[in-house]
Amino acid sequence: MISRLGTRGARMLLALAVTVATTIGPAAAQTVPAMPAPVAVTLAPATTALLVMDVIGPICNAQQPNCLAFVPRLAALIAAARKAGVWVLYSAAAPAGLVAPVASPPFLAAIAPQSGDPIVLGAGQDRFYSTALDGLLRAHGISTLILAGWRENGSVLYTAVGANLHGYTAVVADDSTSATTDYDIAIGRYQLLTQLNNNAKNEPLKKGAVTLSRSDLMTFPLE
Repeated sequence: MISRLGTRGARMLLALAVTVATTIGPAAAQTVPAMPAPVAVTLAPATTALLVMDVIGPICNAQQPNCLAFVPRLAALIAAARKAGVWVLYSAAAPAGLVAPVASPPFLAAIAPQSGDPIVLGAGQDRFYSTALDGLLRAHGISTLILAGWRENGSVLYTAVGANLHGYTAVVADDSTSATTDYDIAIGRYQLLTQLNNNAKNEPLKKGAVTLSRSDLMTFPLE
């Protein structure tokens, strides 16, 4: 009986190994589907805000060259947004359970907040979670949120999900964000366009969804 059980067990293990090999093999060889190109968008300054996330010294430095690379484009986007009257906010991670006020995070000088710019501190990658972000945006009549900063498959992605869950239309400045590897960037783009209110064809400003755009494709009509 012991011998028969041992043989049966061995056959089961062999079958499992074959199944795993035939399942994992093709999956490992899969590539991320091609994504549509960033699209042009026209954004109403009065109802649009720009949220700049995690472009701070401890994160955006020589150890993360992909972060440093987009800073000049982000600086240009911030300048264009401010000129048009778009509200600019900042966000950075904070220790979980933070209660007492803390000093402003060390945002890089090229994109640093101006006096009066709100800074939202959050313990999670979704900066809507347990923060005042939603209340701030609603108080200013914001319906469209531009997201930029570090990282495309991290805080940018999860805050985009949070934005959609709260009823906002999100626009990601694809040239003003990035991630550690090309694969991370591709995965971030894919998830941004396929989460929740699917926008896989990247329809410009699809309501309640995410649009991938670029800083040079964003127009802010002067009001």
